[in-house]
Amino acid sequence: MQRTEQNMSELESAMIAIIHVFHKYSGHKCKLKKAELKDLVNNEMSHFIINIQEKETLDELFADLDQNGDLEIDFQEFIALIAMVTSTCHDLFSTDHRR
Repeated sequence: MQRTEQNMSELESAMIAIIHVFHKYSGHKCKLKKAELKDLVNNEMSHFIINIQEKETLDELFADLDQNGDLEIDFQEFIALIAMVTSTCHDLFSTDHRR
């Protein structure tokens, strides 16, 4: 039985949101080029990651994510970024919830 987006859990809705954001920037090809990754990070993650201004910063992030060396970031490589940022933010948010 498939669930509609209306009755999905909070986590399921967040997962769908991640997929939608990736496709918003990657389009039909389902892969991000450097400029698209920069736009995604700067527009969608600006509270968690400092805006990417410098080409060297973008090059380094891109190289770290592009595990297969095809000069594009596919969804699996993008999820690695989401996991790293989420893990880094965990301590900040888990401290807030303990109060």
